[in-house]
Amino acid sequence: MTARHIVVALAALATTMAQSADAPRSPAAVMAQAAPVKAAPLAVAVKPAPEQQEIRAQLTPHRFTSLAAEIGAKINRLPVQDGGRFKAGQQLITFDCSLQQAQLNKAKAALAAADQSWVANKRLAELNSIGKVELNLSEAEVLKNRADVAYMQTMLGKCSISAPFSGRVAERKVQEQQYVQPGQAIMDIIDDSVLEIEFLVPSKWLAWIKPGTAFQVSIDETRKSYPARVQRVGARVDPVSQSVKLVAAIDGQFPELITGMSGRVALTPPAGK
Repeated sequence: MTARHIVVALAALATTMAQSADAPRSPAAVMAQAAPVKAAPLAVAVKPAPEQQEIRAQLTPHRFTSLAAEIGAKINRLPVQDGGRFKAGQQLITFDCSLQQAQLNKAKAALAAADQSWVANKRLAELNSIGKVELNLSEAEVLKNRADVAYMQTMLGKCSISAPFSGRVAERKVQEQQYVQPGQAIMDIIDDSVLEIEFLVPSKWLAWIKPGTAFQVSIDETRKSYPARVQRVGARVDPVSQSVKLVAAIDGQFPELITGMSGRVALTPPAGK
């Protein structure tokens, strides 16, 4: 075959291929060659996650008070140190009341003298040897001295202060042998038999929070979580913040917990609330 014949054959082959490419294709062929199209995924409704908040809270004692002097006197004894424990009825403060005791003795002596004078005047009155006015005055003197004795006995009753409940001494504000004035604070005491927690929550949570609701509280100082339970729900809702106060209590006894520790309260509303 000559070179001319080869060139002619190649040209004929190229023409045939071009015609085949331009020929119309059937719908079946087009669908076969088309890339498959994936269907768009259907939208799925996602329920919002339950609302969860971490709320700061602080441990507070069940009861607490500040003991103050009711009389002006020198402190004789403070038997319980800071942090020390005591029982209900135990003497926590003793004053030096020697002056008050002397005044009581004086009042009793005056009462005895007035009483003898009144008895003598009553006998004289029976003999018509004394007027009624003098008899009444002697009786009034007896009543006056009786009141003085009762007053001094009451003052002596304030020469010591006993614990109104069992607990611990939070702080002693004065020392022994120090003179105090009436009304001056001497020591702060607490009842830590039950540790309470006060905190604020959204008022809309009242739909599911009730007394007895259990939760966990994480204490910063111990780095542990403790069970707690709602005790009381506040009596009113704050109209500005739309919040309400809750009072809860640690559910159990944990010696490492003390008043003043703080932490986080984690409460999660039930689904749909």
